[in-house]
Amino acid sequence: MMLAVQPRRLLARPKGLLLFAAFTATLYWILLHGSATPQTTTWFDGSAGPVQAPLQGDADAKQIPLPATEPSSDESNRRPEAEPEQKTEEERKKEEEDQREENLREQFDKEYAALAKEPGADAIFGQTLNTLDATKKRSRTILQHLKPAKDKAYFSDHQPYVYNPYPKNNEKTKPQQVSCEGPDGALPGDIQVFLGQPAGFPEPGFGSYDVLGMDGNLCYERETRLSIYGYKTDNDTSRSFDWDKVHWGQLQEKCAQKNKARFDMQGQSNPYLATVYSRQNSTALDLNGHIESSQTRAESPLHSDDLKQISRGLRPRNARDQPKSSKSSKSKQIPGSEARTAVLLRTYTGKSYSDNDQQVIRSLITELSLRTGGQYQVFLFVHVKDTAYAIWDDEGTYQYVLEKNVPPEFRDIAVLWNDEATQTMYPKIDPKKATVHVSQWLSVQKFAQEFPEFEYIWNWEIDARVTGHNYDFVEKLATFAKRQPRRGLWERNERYYIPSIHGDYDTKFRKEVERVSGKDTIWGPPKLPFVSPVGPKPPVAKPEDDNYKWGVGEEADLITVAPIFNPINSSWISGNELWGFNDSTHATTDLPRRATIVTHSRVSKRLLDIMHVENLRGNHISSEMVTQTTALLHGLKAVYAPMPVFFDRPWKGKDLAKWFNGGSNGESGGIGSAMGWGREARYRGTTWYYRANPPQRMYLNFMGWEDTAVGGKLWEDDHGRPCLPPMLLHPVKDIEPTEPGYKSESNLPYS
Repeated sequence: MMLAVQPRRLLARPKGLLLFAAFTATLYWILLHGSATPQTTTWFDGSAGPVQAPLQGDADAKQIPLPATEPSSDESNRRPEAEPEQKTEEERKKEEEDQREENLREQFDKEYAALAKEPGADAIFGQTLNTLDATKKRSRTILQHLKPAKDKAYFSDHQPYVYNPYPKNNEKTKPQQVSCEGPDGALPGDIQVFLGQPAGFPEPGFGSYDVLGMDGNLCYERETRLSIYGYKTDNDTSRSFDWDKVHWGQLQEKCAQKNKARFDMQGQSNPYLATVYSRQNSTALDLNGHIESSQTRAESPLHSDDLKQISRGLRPRNARDQPKSSKSSKSKQIPGSEARTAVLLRTYTGKSYSDNDQQVIRSLITELSLRTGGQYQVFLFVHVKDTAYAIWDDEGTYQYVLEKNVPPEFRDIAVLWNDEATQTMYPKIDPKKATVHVSQWLSVQKFAQEFPEFEYIWNWEIDARVTGHNYDFVEKLATFAKRQPRRGLWERNERYYIPSIHGDYDTKFRKEVERVSGKDTIWGPPKLPFVSPVGPKPPVAKPEDDNYKWGVGEEADLITVAPIFNPINSSWISGNELWGFNDSTHATTDLPRRATIVTHSRVSKRLLDIMHVENLRGNHISSEMVTQTTALLHGLKAVYAPMPVFFDRPWKGKDLAKWFNGGSNGESGGIGSAMGWGREARYRGTTWYYRANPPQRMYLNFMGWEDTAVGGKLWEDDHGRPCLPPMLLHPVKDIEPTEPGYKSESNLPYS
């Protein structure tokens, strides 16, 4: 009952009556004018929580006007006014940076479009034998490699030449090279070339033939280049060779055995497994990352039994291939022996091999392996994408996958592998990071552990094309790298070499790089408590005390064909993809590092061996940084060999430097790097990058097929056959005859 009489008591009092009247009036006003608004209005007054809209008679509220309309849900939930100012400042800076990047993109696009109207635009396309000029770069010609062919070409008035870039046997050198037979039982023949370059073909924007000692005054045409490897014109009615009956693996093995006196055919096991970090660890790691005692090491299969029986071997081989143990921290060759190099052609299950793919593989085997007496050996390195296939446990499954995915002639050079094999080998690496997309080199490291007879390994992209002679090209890169002094090497590696502004590589360029670098140079490995370098120590304390002697004559542990740049602050998307390499005072992201875009490169067994050990310890770096960074951390020799790279626009040297060496002190990395996020479109007109348009177009034209209104039979009838100087093109995919009006386009997006 008390609850019922309280309102009456309230209304009976004058003050209560007044309050009731005010409440009734307010309610009437809200119902009349505020049907679209709630009874209370809430906003932020600078305090931590919402407040109720004051009544009109509230004197303190006169400075805070009542909102005219209902605030949005965003406004009603926004932070105090002090915080929006800070957030706005951050957003403003980001917007300014984004706008600056957009302005740069627009400026590059503007210059690129303007150059399309200048003389020399698209001069890399449509150059043919009809405009060949033998005197254009006569100084580059290496005459001792050339001999006029007996027969002239039916499609050109120019004289073809037989090209033989191989060194002659030195009778004073023992043992000498023994010749090897080709697929037809006879000695492999030589390819033919034409002397000179088309009159309108441009000079390379990056790199130099002269610096590499490469004959750049040669022009390669498809028929004289590839006919001995199976290329035939449409009107060729001669009997075709049955390539399916060829066993390239047997031919290579037989060739190497003939020349076994020249090589260490067994190799040596990884010397770093039990030596490099033994001081920090009382136990060592075996091949699979398992802890082993000294007694266990003595009995370990790593030192006594076949390596391929450990974990999941790539492919069983003959017992003769077992490695010898090594007690030295340096992998020494047998006195008088020559180093061998494996070439791993990276491919995958599901790939369809075109006629051109097969012709190119045959050329690599013949020119690198058979013609050198086994100095090189070519493998088809096949990534089995579907791990459901038990290729390690069942021979029948292995053969099924092999036969389904590899042409018959290449099956005995194929090495199958999958992510499961590498993940098993490196238990301390997150399996999600141990995949081919992030960790391409893990499979190569596994190969190096199981095939220790190879002192060097080329990681070779299957969609790359050497227009010139394979042996000449790779040997010139290796020779260049071998003669490089270590003084200033890492600094030279960081820049695209642009001959038109840098001048002579060994004098002007070298001195200018040292000048702009100042004291900020690399001289030996960085001092890090968690890394025990395996490379040699500098012979003197300071680089200026070395007269460019240290490193000359030393084989490179890493050879790249693009700059080895600093990814820190470069905005490159993979710049922080590294794990481990830390301690209580060093964060992982503080690690000094280097990178190269496209993993096409030559690596030494020494580098792969120490990469293997670091991975067993749990230290890991993504594909395009790991070889470069490991070489840096361990004081190994890394060299960017400045191969010729061409452009579809007539860029001036200073503009190339602005757009591609835009980092600090003219480096290609760091702030402003062309490899950074949103900047890679600058490479659209180059002949070498993971995302470039000219390589596909140039190679289709080279093969006689139309692309972008150039090439094809009718076009060649009027203009002649395309020919190209020696260069390395990438990417080149799915080389097949095209239809009239075809125009190649890259489907990979720019970041």
